[in-house]
Amino acid sequence: MAKPNYNFAKRQRDLAKEQKKEEKLARKKAAAEEGTVEPGTEADTDVDAEGEVVAENTDTSEEKAPNA
Repeated sequence: MAKPNYNFAKRQRDLAKEQKKEEKLARKKAAAEEGTVEPGTEADTDVDAEGEVVAENTDTSEEKAPNA
């Protein structure tokens, strides 16, 4: 009886994950070019070409004490 090739199966799963990730990045990039944001994505994060978060915009307006 033939033994299962676990390394091959793992490689196929990894390739499928990588392809899915690239497709998701392409969809996000296309949506960004159109000026729309897909539901579930953060508009406050900047993403570079590799899909890594570059910076998060945290615009918190701090209330300053009035000048006395």
